[in-house]
Amino acid sequence: MTKKAIKTGLIMEGGAMRGMFTCGVIDVFMENNISFDGAAGISAGAVFGCNFKSKQIGRPIRYNKKYCRDPRYCSFRSLIKTGDMYGVDFCYRELPDILDPFDRETFRNNPMDFYIGATDVKTGKCIYHKCTDGGETDIRWMQASASMPLVSKPVSVDGYVLLDGGISDSVPYKYMENIGYNRNVMILTQPEGYRKTKSKTLVLSKLILHKYPAIVKALAERHNMYNRQMDEIKERELGGSSFIIRPPEALGISRTENNPDELERVYRTGRRAAEEALSSLKAFLDKEEL
Repeated sequence: MTKKAIKTGLIMEGGAMRGMFTCGVIDVFMENNISFDGAAGISAGAVFGCNFKSKQIGRPIRYNKKYCRDPRYCSFRSLIKTGDMYGVDFCYRELPDILDPFDRETFRNNPMDFYIGATDVKTGKCIYHKCTDGGETDIRWMQASASMPLVSKPVSVDGYVLLDGGISDSVPYKYMENIGYNRNVMILTQPEGYRKTKSKTLVLSKLILHKYPAIVKALAERHNMYNRQMDEIKERELGGSSFIIRPPEALGISRTENNPDELERVYRTGRRAAEEALSSLKAFLDKEEL
């Protein structure tokens, strides 16, 4: 009987500045030469996780601490002036091109595949994109994946109009399984046992996003989707097909946190979680059979 080929995947949940936890985890991975055949990120998992493919240890925690209080990066002023709380030109051009350059050459040459997901405003379904070179199109998809409803404008790219991928697929493990990744490591940004409740901003969402009924419907059902995913992820963890790294407790950080000390605290929490899991993780990845 022919053995089924093992294909390892890294899957990164979003969560805005809870993503500093993910940054800590992937930095430890890079420092210890942990690699994967492919990776997928949603929202913050995409915009921070891309640094795993570009092999830039410390980059996202560095620029977030440096610019978190810069109104060009994130501010209500930007939201009022542009419709985007996170300044698009600053975050997706000036920062990666000039202020803290994104290593596109390494990103392009790294053989690890990297996928991101964003939600189609017409259907409310998640659309996935394989990043190839870290160029303008890939960056637009990253922006789309992280464009939180109510504080971001929809993003047009490749014929789609898109918003935050977390609306429709918070943790893209099924997508990765469907394209052949059968041994997956997932970085979650909520502790074990966390469950979402119905959105408190649904009335506001219906008012502001009335042109996109599929998005409103997806937002209304998001807590059910998320909680179902958490149950399925736990089954995979117990069954041995997936390895989960999650915070030991609620991270207690604002989605738009602008205190560098808080960002560092959550980053350090991610580093500790990864360091504690390292030996078990290596054993999981090195197993010869599924």
